[in-house]
Amino acid sequence: MLVHAHSGLRWIVLLLLVVAVFNALSKLKSSTYTNGDRKLNLFAMVFYHVQFLLGWVLYFFSTKVLFIEGWMKSATNGGMYRFFNLEHALMMTIAFVLLTIGHSKSKKAAPGKKHKTIAVFYTIALILILAAIPWPFRAALGGSWF
Repeated sequence: MLVHAHSGLRWIVLLLLVVAVFNALSKLKSSTYTNGDRKLNLFAMVFYHVQFLLGWVLYFFSTKVLFIEGWMKSATNGGMYRFFNLEHALMMTIAFVLLTIGHSKSKKAAPGKKHKTIAVFYTIALILILAAIPWPFRAALGGSWF
């Protein structure tokens, strides 16, 4: 059940992050930062935090995370153990930190700089997240749509 919740919630997180990034990029020259902008950025961060916590619960209970001998070698089970033990967890943690710092810095920034702060931090986090998702075309990692 947690795996499906974690996999399904990714679509909401991705949608919110993409909308937040495009919103910030489209308003880079604007000095107005509305309550709607603030809420969009906050919801994107909060949904990612929920997703992140579900991921860490799965990290300790998933059969895809096993520290067996040779887990760092890419030949071991198609690289699945290395991906979930290290790459996925590390990139998602970095994205978590970037989203949190970006949101915090945007709250403290001048109105004309808020969108730029969100655009920079959220875009980098989104790129990391997209790279770290076990997409269905990465079948060796056990990726699925849900």
